[in-house]
Amino acid sequence: MKNEAGIILDFLADVRANNNREWFAANRARYDEARTLFRAVAEDMIARIGAFDASVAGMPVEQTLYRFYRDTRFSADKSPYKRHMGTFINARGKKSQHGGYYLHLEPGACLIAVGTYWHESRVVRAIREEIALRTDEFAAIVDEAAFRRAYTSLSIESLKTMPKGFPKDFPRPELLRMKDFCASRPLPDNFFAAPDWPERAARLFRTGKPYMDFINEVVDDYIDE
Repeated sequence: MKNEAGIILDFLADVRANNNREWFAANRARYDEARTLFRAVAEDMIARIGAFDASVAGMPVEQTLYRFYRDTRFSADKSPYKRHMGTFINARGKKSQHGGYYLHLEPGACLIAVGTYWHESRVVRAIREEIALRTDEFAAIVDEAAFRRAYTSLSIESLKTMPKGFPKDFPRPELLRMKDFCASRPLPDNFFAAPDWPERAARLFRTGKPYMDFINEVVDDYIDE
């Protein structure tokens, strides 16, 4: 018997194969079930993360969820529905530049992440300056063995060369070339078949918290809430 995550992934696989309004209308009950199950997954993850990060403890689950309906106005892809479900557990709101914990369920493309994938250019600059100033401290976080096992990438995109204004002989250039500060790890679908997957996911999030805390220390000084 499939667990909650398995039911969600099965539904999403069928959406990918039948991304049209007629199919969706005929399968609306399955969407309602998957949405309810994912809401419960998000609530459970909030509670687990809240046990080690008090800033998100007790936050309303609706503040972490995204619409399933796509905005197709400016996209060449006119399929009306997303192919994934995600929850971004962020103490300052899912649209904030403040970092948080992201869980993404999508058949063949599941992942977890900590941080934020977008920042204003002035904030990116400030984070880079802080990394340059506290290189040993930041490097110790990202080089820690448990962190390296938990996260396969420190950012989604990186520059090919050093950003302007930073020394070209900087000892860890890869740390300053990052365009975003979102550490992530892809997860196979069968990760979610294990009965203890929520506990394992929460442990991965906890491992990523020092990285996120370093970034948020800078971000929170620069963003307007």
